[in-house]
Amino acid sequence: MIFLGSELFFKRILSTISRIVILKKFFLLKLFILLFSGITFSQTIQVPQIVLTNIDFEIKVTDYPDSNSSIPIKIISSEGKLISEYNLIRQENHFTGKIKIADSGKYFAELKGKKFESVINVIPGILSIIPPLIAIFIALIFRQVLFSLLLGIFAGTLFLYDYNPLIAFMRLVDVYVINSLIDKSHIQIIVFTLMFGGVIGLMSKSGGTTGIANLLIPLARNRKSGLFATWLSGIIIFFDDYANTLVVGNLMRPLTDKLKISREKLAFIVDATSAPVASIFLISSWIGYEVGLIQDGFKVIGANVNAYNVFLDTIIFRFYPIAMLIFIPITILMKRDFGPMLKAERYALANGIDAKHSGSKSNDILKSTELFGNEDRAKWFNGVIPILIIVFGTVAGLIFTGIKSLESMGIKDYSIRDIISYSDSYASLLWSSAAACVVAGVMIGTQRIMNLGEIMDACFLGIRSMFLAVVMLTLAWAIGSITQDIKTADYIISVISDSIAPHWLPVLVFIVCAATSFSTGTSWGTMAIMMPLVIPLSFHISSINNLSEADSYLIMVGAISSVLAGCVFGDHCSPISDTTILSSMASGCDHVAHVNTQLPYSIFVAIFCMLLGDIPTAFGFPPILSILLIVLCLIIGLRIIGKKVEA
Repeated sequence: MIFLGSELFFKRILSTISRIVILKKFFLLKLFILLFSGITFSQTIQVPQIVLTNIDFEIKVTDYPDSNSSIPIKIISSEGKLISEYNLIRQENHFTGKIKIADSGKYFAELKGKKFESVINVIPGILSIIPPLIAIFIALIFRQVLFSLLLGIFAGTLFLYDYNPLIAFMRLVDVYVINSLIDKSHIQIIVFTLMFGGVIGLMSKSGGTTGIANLLIPLARNRKSGLFATWLSGIIIFFDDYANTLVVGNLMRPLTDKLKISREKLAFIVDATSAPVASIFLISSWIGYEVGLIQDGFKVIGANVNAYNVFLDTIIFRFYPIAMLIFIPITILMKRDFGPMLKAERYALANGIDAKHSGSKSNDILKSTELFGNEDRAKWFNGVIPILIIVFGTVAGLIFTGIKSLESMGIKDYSIRDIISYSDSYASLLWSSAAACVVAGVMIGTQRIMNLGEIMDACFLGIRSMFLAVVMLTLAWAIGSITQDIKTADYIISVISDSIAPHWLPVLVFIVCAATSFSTGTSWGTMAIMMPLVIPLSFHISSINNLSEADSYLIMVGAISSVLAGCVFGDHCSPISDTTILSSMASGCDHVAHVNTQLPYSIFVAIFCMLLGDIPTAFGFPPILSILLIVLCLIIGLRIIGKKVEA
């Protein structure tokens, strides 16, 4: 019995062990299947949110275990029809390739029988230019910039989110507006703008702005000298386009009002001495960005060049900003204007600056900063010192941040060019504006012009005056993001890039960049899009046409110059550009009136720059002689079509 019981016991133990072994094998098999399936089906695909018909787009597959140098991928329509097949090339830890789809609709990618869930939404290319066009034309027709920007953004989100108006509206708010506000550089610009508004509020309420105007009035005894003073102020504040716009507009407005210079003419000079000046001066917030883009563009073609030297070579070929800066004193000396500007100048000369004509009813900055106080105690240094702190504080900040950045990289031997290239312009502007605000408050308090409560009220009054500008800037950034997501620039490039002769490349690049920057309202965004395209395009076109090294470099420099100059054109005169908006507001001018009066002048100058600058210099004509010819033709042209304001 004991033996039988022991035998039964051992049988049970063996049965249990065998079950454990079977379960272990099953578990290992299951684990193997899971791991194998994970390897086989864990790969992901990355495609753009929207794709344009007949425009190349990039597709990327990650986490694919195949060790081959390429993998085949199929494009399938929503009905399951095979559209095309491509080979994706291995790039480090992923596979990528350029794909083009001819017809609009919804498509899927298929890899070795597996259909990815990501939808490839393809829309007609022409739709990509509708959002910026809506924003531009609605602004010009209805004179409502905020509404036009919102409508343009909404049109873009409709295309991006499958024409669903509810989802498009939600994404407009929680994606594009919010993303515009959380970007660090955007926040820095907003805070600087608000802080500068506080400085303007303190200057105005303490009588500092009036004191500056009173100081300049004896020097600017007539319209000509007043206009020259405004132009020179714009040249002097060269280090940043935002600071230039806000300082010159608010500083000179009281003086130009007394001299019966129209707000439209003031806004034009302010705008024409902001981006054009900052883009070509050797010390400005633009330089590091421009040099960085040039450097990245040459990396695409594998060329190791000194980007700053290339940047210096481009300056003499940037005909539009140079000609625009010269055109302003030409109009002042000749006392001639044309088009809507002539009408605005004659109205101001005959009637002065009234609220209806300046558009102040719709302009918070004008209403707030013109509530001057303490005019009986107006002192010029209460206005000049805060402005000087911003100017010299920004320059000092640029030097400080540039040196700190270079030393952090272990660079001990550097020049002023290197310092500016590696500086942090936004931080410098923030520091200087905050310091100016504090100093202005302390000066006013120690002179007992206002008490502490009045100082705080004046500061916040100035800050509040900038809220509309901040809203407009936010929407301008949002529509810039929209145009980038719906590939507006890619479509514009595709329309004109089919057949380009090398010597015509600079002028064509200028036209494309000007049109793109004007449509999108962003110069920096357009530069970022165009520079990596234009430099390789110039290189390949020159190679195909067997140009000499000297001619190839000439075309390259001309094309790069055209990118930078064309983007300045759009930044200068687009109704949805941030600097155009700030120029209108800082000058107290109706925004649409500013655009309508400035655009004919911008086009007038741009035409001569293309005909006498971009085209002949690409064939070897000296750029200095081109500039002289442009100036001569501007004088002759203004003499023919312009009329005396005081006639």
